[in-house]
Amino acid sequence: MADVTLLSGELKLAGRLDARFFALLEAIGGTGSINRAARAAGYSYKGAWLLIDTATNLAREPLMESAAGGRGGGGSRLTPAAHELLAAWRRLQSRHGEFLRAQEDWLNQQPALAGLLRRIAMKTTARNQFAGTIAGVESGPVTTQVTIAVAGGQEIVATMTTAAATRLKAEPGKEAIALIKSSAIVLVTDFAGYALSARNQFAGTISRVEKGAVSSLVGLTVPGGTTLTASVTNDAVDALGLAVGQPATAVFKAYSVMVAVTRMT
Repeated sequence: MADVTLLSGELKLAGRLDARFFALLEAIGGTGSINRAARAAGYSYKGAWLLIDTATNLAREPLMESAAGGRGGGGSRLTPAAHELLAAWRRLQSRHGEFLRAQEDWLNQQPALAGLLRRIAMKTTARNQFAGTIAGVESGPVTTQVTIAVAGGQEIVATMTTAAATRLKAEPGKEAIALIKSSAIVLVTDFAGYALSARNQFAGTISRVEKGAVSSLVGLTVPGGTTLTASVTNDAVDALGLAVGQPATAVFKAYSVMVAVTRMT
């Protein structure tokens, strides 16, 4: 099974009593002090009191008892109603966890769906992420070239150290994701008779231009429907006259492509 959680869910009672609220109750029970409990659960002192008061009003019976200072000192303690509520929460948490695990087991038995969810689950700042299959691996003593076939019949070539390719167990037929930062992509509107050394060159049509304060995100859609996004300075957008519908070519070096493969356990 891949080392990733495909399913998660937040448990709430009555739509508002969540894990943080019950952490506050547990902290009150453990410390005997709402002040210390509030800090432990991440509430302000006032916020903790407000939450306890609201829950008490809804429960129609006290959830906490406070004792004034004296020889034994003051403090706060949970009432039997609060202990009962806390015990119910723990039981429900356990059952909720069992339910999620059972559903995740089912998801893992659906290869296509599980694969889609694993790809979506990966969190990265790389703007361009393309799922595909390793179509070829050319290993050398120092570097290895990995070709990934993606949707639309396109192929993206990545160059990495041979040690990295070995660690990834890169081999033809294995699912992989190609990641390219938008800043690594250069848009060319006119080669003027020159040829570029960059291994990856995709001709297409500009499909969007999103201008920001300093730079713009320019989307280039290539045959097959794949869209590459490049980060371009506003000055360059203006100088090249980049606009939707204009033909252009996205160019990026093989060294700029990172490759991710599923980690099996």
